[in-house]
Amino acid sequence: MAQLKITLVKSTIGALKDQKATVESLGLKKINSFTVQPDNACTRGKIFKVKHLIKVEEA
Repeated sequence: MAQLKITLVKSTIGALKDQKATVESLGLKKINSFTVQPDNACTRGKIFKVKHLIKVEEA
């Protein structure tokens, strides 16, 4: 199964509450932290919600 490497590149200080919760649910806490998630519909939905705060690469 395909994997996605998700990296937090911008701060969540000015973000909305639900966007902060989405970033945390992806497993990201600090800037430049990254996590590897499976490429499925649930993960893609989370990525779409906070696409302005993260960088996504194929892993």
